[in-house]
Amino acid sequence: MTNTGNTTINGDAGGDIGLHPGSAFTGQASVTLSGVVHAADDVAKQAKVDLVTAYDDAAGRTPVTIIPTELGGTTLKPGVYASESGDFKITGELTLDAECDPNAVFVFQMTSTLITEVDSEVTLIGDARYCRVFWQVGSSATLGVGSHFVGHIFALTSIEAHTNATIQGQLLARNGSVTLDSNTITNGLCESEQPEEQEKPLEPEKDKPEEEIKKIPNTGISSSILYSATLITSLGGLYVLRRKK
Repeated sequence: MTNTGNTTINGDAGGDIGLHPGSAFTGQASVTLSGVVHAADDVAKQAKVDLVTAYDDAAGRTPVTIIPTELGGTTLKPGVYASESGDFKITGELTLDAECDPNAVFVFQMTSTLITEVDSEVTLIGDARYCRVFWQVGSSATLGVGSHFVGHIFALTSIEAHTNATIQGQLLARNGSVTLDSNTITNGLCESEQPEEQEKPLEPEKDKPEEEIKKIPNTGISSSILYSATLITSLGGLYVLRRKK
């Protein structure tokens, strides 16, 4: 992992950085972190396994609606979207409308890249929440200078956030590097919202470390995707941790 400039990683779910299988972290001194660094430990190792599960889950979501590569200037409703060209690009503003359903899920599937242009923005309306937005990227993701990005990126290769890009969500790369430059990354706990009569007690998974988050029911997408820490990285990728509330 490489960082340039003053980067902040935080959130009420924890802002942890972890490296696995390697431990190289260039520019760590200029990162303000609300969590801790896990360097090639068991927590980061498990996070890597979890990321693979989450990536495969997102990639296998159906039914899929095929849409143009350029997302800027459009408003999308909840669903699973794939690019007609294999990659997605955001120029200007992309609006995600949950239509007053806070549990609505948006999944974007790519066989290739995700690129956001300078000062581009993802906007949420209609009770949409960033923790229900997922980007499955078949190669690498690049976030443009000054752009504002929303959602969790699962990249097969690498992720690069350019100067002053802000992220509300997670950056998760499986097999490549993560490069940051004066960024702000924020992530938080996000439980399903249900009517009182439909709520069920949340139970922790058995035989799991204490740092795991409780299961989140009825999200419309596997709870394996809904991890709560901001950032986990390695020489082979960026992974997510799980924490109890």
